[in-house]
Amino acid sequence: MVVRSLLRRPAVILSAGIILLGCAALVSATKNQFTTADKAFYADEKDINFVRPGLAIKILSAEIAADGTAKARVSFADLRGLPLDRLGIQTPGVIAASLILATIPKGETTYRAYTTRVQTSPITRVSATQAGADTGGTWAQVADGEYVYTFGIKAPTGYDRTATHTVSMYANRNLTEFDLGINAGDTTFSFVPDGSKVTVVRDIVRTATCNKCHDKLAAHGTGGRSSVETCITCHQPQSVDPDTGNSVDMATMIHRIHTGADLPSVKAGKPYQIIGNAQSLHDFSKVAFPANPRNCQACHEDSSAAVQKDAWLKPSRRACGSCHDDVNFATGENHADLPQVSDNQCSTCHTVQGELEFDISIKGAHTIATQSSELPGTTFEILSVADGAPGKKPTVSFTVKDKNGKPILPSEMTRLSLILNGPTTDFGTQISEAALTAQGNNGVYFWTFAAAIPATAKGSYVIGIEGYRNITLLKGTKKEQVARDYGKNKVFTFAVTDPKPEPRRVIVTTAKCNSCHGSLGLHGGTRNEVEQCVLCHNPANNDGARRPATAGGSQTIDFRTMVHRIHSSGESGKPFTIWGGSANVFNVGYPGKLTTCTQCHVPGSEQLPLPATAAKVTDGQNLLGTMGPETAACLACHVTTAAAAHAQANTSPIGESCAACHGPNAAFAVSKVHAQ
Repeated sequence: MVVRSLLRRPAVILSAGIILLGCAALVSATKNQFTTADKAFYADEKDINFVRPGLAIKILSAEIAADGTAKARVSFADLRGLPLDRLGIQTPGVIAASLILATIPKGETTYRAYTTRVQTSPITRVSATQAGADTGGTWAQVADGEYVYTFGIKAPTGYDRTATHTVSMYANRNLTEFDLGINAGDTTFSFVPDGSKVTVVRDIVRTATCNKCHDKLAAHGTGGRSSVETCITCHQPQSVDPDTGNSVDMATMIHRIHTGADLPSVKAGKPYQIIGNAQSLHDFSKVAFPANPRNCQACHEDSSAAVQKDAWLKPSRRACGSCHDDVNFATGENHADLPQVSDNQCSTCHTVQGELEFDISIKGAHTIATQSSELPGTTFEILSVADGAPGKKPTVSFTVKDKNGKPILPSEMTRLSLILNGPTTDFGTQISEAALTAQGNNGVYFWTFAAAIPATAKGSYVIGIEGYRNITLLKGTKKEQVARDYGKNKVFTFAVTDPKPEPRRVIVTTAKCNSCHGSLGLHGGTRNEVEQCVLCHNPANNDGARRPATAGGSQTIDFRTMVHRIHSSGESGKPFTIWGGSANVFNVGYPGKLTTCTQCHVPGSEQLPLPATAAKVTDGQNLLGTMGPETAACLACHVTTAAAAHAQANTSPIGESCAACHGPNAAFAVSKVHAQ
């Protein structure tokens, strides 16, 4: 309550009042700084006026004196740029800030921190140097919201005044007493102590690239470390975990974390672990990269604005050995028996790109077979549907061509299927037929379904196409291999009884999936568009035909349930199992925040109520069995007995009442309860 806050802080009334007199007209603009994903978006206007949530931090300048004394001038402000009191006396919320001082030594490419500590392992009794935040420094206020921080550590005698130096700062503002969470962030400032221009930088992967998957990159709790620029001032070759002996250098650690389950050492039985603060164990041995681990450019993006975005094309023992951790460069083991005493000769063999894919060039060695440039390509189009009426057997006209537009005969395909389903209000009539014998001419083929559209069908239906050819790459060589040359799915909507075709509602898009997955392709790659996935993964479908009787009731494979359960399985502590040819067990660690629904959802599609036409879901593995569509979606993440009981208590024979409390304008709106 604001009243309680005012009674607690009489000094704030005067201070905040003076500030707000000048910005009363900006109150609505301030509130508009927030999105529906922020707790502040839902706060009362009076609370917003008083608390002024948010935290914007800057390093205004930095210097190192001749005796090594380092100082940084910093500012703390709200999101409108109005100053904040670090101590939380003049403005609400104490701000905790930490600073790091590091340099890129001349001739080197990574940072080395001045602010370090020696950590001794209670397990191994080994000591190791680790970069970290400064200790023993002092703060001096020099203006409203501006402070000079004098580092407790000094730059060493004879430090290089011509080298790039960087101050990084991370901070958080605790507003939990106002139910506005912890506002956090970080920033960096680079300078050369002698006053010359900064020309040497380390800028390989940008934070925006990480946030494609990580939603908002955040590490070390709520401290505010959320940018690559800050991370690399500590995570560099200087820092080692003394408990395991593993480097926490950024290039080494990040490569190894993201390929955890694929590391040769992990496959050989040695877990990949880092022991952190307070001896907390972090085991990355089961991490599976959502894109193909060969896809270096998932992180090293061509489109990145990073100055050194092509650094991955310069081979080194440090970077390459982090993924290929069974290579012993000192002895030559697993390196063609060739020792490598330095990085000087790496690029002699490992050129950027060779004449053929799958060679030992950097791009060649990381070629993903299904994305080989040597594949002729497969493209589909569905042109029309005839006889798409109740009780009729529809005839589909479609094309199959290679990437150059040359027709491919259906009989030349290894697999070619057409899937009919409807209605688009919520799928449930699934009919799949192989179309390898389709006939036609001039590249246009026709297929008449053996099955008819149900006589009782209403609304609109769809037909989707999928398939692939097996293509032999580098035939006759030792690198010969067979790759699936699959086409991107196409889905065609047609009216059965509707005046015009009505497509299925859009909930997620393939582009959103691919922000993490790179190139989503399941079931051998043939199902690669969300519009195709939902044709089979619908409320009427389950794994009952393949699930052993000893494994309990059938598991729904309805898309809303399955995708929520898979992505939340690690955090919920309840692995998710679907039976196909065998048990597919998902115990996935989601890289972002599960509460950020719009990471996957098209904005607004997560809101309640769902359309009245949405179908019920029957799930033999759920406490409730048959559920309404809203309950099915929510209980896929909220897997507790209490959540199931709550949903059941708010469902009656006439429907679900979820929207009464969780609708867009309700007290516990979906977006509000998931806000950060």
